[in-house]
Amino acid sequence: MKIVIAGAGEMGSHLARMLSGNGHDITIIDKDPKLLSEVGSLADVITVEGDSTNFTVLRRASVRRCDLFIAVNHEENENVIAAILAKKLGAKKSIARIDNNEYLEPNNKEMFIDMGIDYLFYPEKVAAREVINLLGHTSTTEYVDFSSGKLSLVVFRLEPASSLIGREVEGFDENETSLSYRTVAITRGEQTIIPRQGEIYMEGDVIYIIARQDAVKEVMESSGRKNIEINNMMILGGSRIGIRIATELQDEVNIKMVDYNAEKAYRLAETLDKTLIINEDGRNTDIMLEEGLANMDAFVAVTGRSETNILAAMLAKRMGVKKVIAEVENLNYINLAESIGIDTIINKKLVTASNIFRFTMSTDVQAIKCLTGSDAEVMEFIVKPNSPAIKARIKDLGLPEDTMIGGIVRGDKVFIAVDNMEINPYDRVVVFAMPGSVASVGTFFN
Repeated sequence: MKIVIAGAGEMGSHLARMLSGNGHDITIIDKDPKLLSEVGSLADVITVEGDSTNFTVLRRASVRRCDLFIAVNHEENENVIAAILAKKLGAKKSIARIDNNEYLEPNNKEMFIDMGIDYLFYPEKVAAREVINLLGHTSTTEYVDFSSGKLSLVVFRLEPASSLIGREVEGFDENETSLSYRTVAITRGEQTIIPRQGEIYMEGDVIYIIARQDAVKEVMESSGRKNIEINNMMILGGSRIGIRIATELQDEVNIKMVDYNAEKAYRLAETLDKTLIINEDGRNTDIMLEEGLANMDAFVAVTGRSETNILAAMLAKRMGVKKVIAEVENLNYINLAESIGIDTIINKKLVTASNIFRFTMSTDVQAIKCLTGSDAEVMEFIVKPNSPAIKARIKDLGLPEDTMIGGIVRGDKVFIAVDNMEINPYDRVVVFAMPGSVASVGTFFN
């Protein structure tokens, strides 16, 4: 697939590295030659210097022949204009990053489609939604629903009190046909493992479980941690993510928001009428303790600076805060942040990758989620008639070694997949796959 990316900032360069690694032909446009040089040294891409809202520059990037145009410049207006122009010049699909939730309202969205933009995405909104979802499932580090909630992906670290430690991973017995959940991957250290027969759970493992809706509570209890009710929460950083979290939760939860910028703090106080805004430096330990950090049920650090968020989250954990979430945009810091006990990491690049990745697949995928702290992706397919998947039992399909089918939804019935099960046409199938198999796994279901 030929893909043109407008914007060589953090998000654009991450997408360029990720997509070029999957065999796509990538061209990246930016006005800054230094950024282009950096991304060119890290990925096999063609670079074009210039303004992505300029016709001449877009033609130099061969937009007329591209299958997908992705606008991820820093400025929202540039992205909208570039995406419209790219579509008019011949791009098959055109998508744009935005920062305005108003654009996503159904009537407004239709206007952008009429102008030629196939898809708008707002990473901060999706990241905020993930945080809010996790605050309702506090014993997990990630939680994703598939097939309208009939199946869920639950991710958590095995604490010393977990009942799973020392037990063998289930799902490999020929006679097992009625599991309520199944472990589809384990992250141990920096390695992601697709479990096979004989695999044993170990303390500190981060496990990825596909569960039926009626088994989610049981799965969470096996983590060794208790779900807690969030009554008091502190948000560090009046960023777009912080504002969206506070806006949605301030009617239900007592929220304190800390931001060091006095002018921004005044604006926040006018916008968030039920949130207590504190104009202080969140890196100051004494001030954070004075503001009651130790009494919080949850702490969310979303300043936009990874280092600040990690340090503040470490302090919150030390003070006994039960649920700690940090935005870590530097991908190199994610494993570090998880190793020091931060409960959940939010990363806008991975959120964006999940939104965009499905547009790059040659097969029809209903949903895809790039997972934090793991190289793997989890995908949902609707099985087409006459596809390879319906012609044999799961164990005889010849799926790649680093792929596992987690669950199947058949009408109102939900099954956790085991090796001797057969798949029917129009089943919804949730699949866990490592990067090397993501591009090929869809061919089994399409």
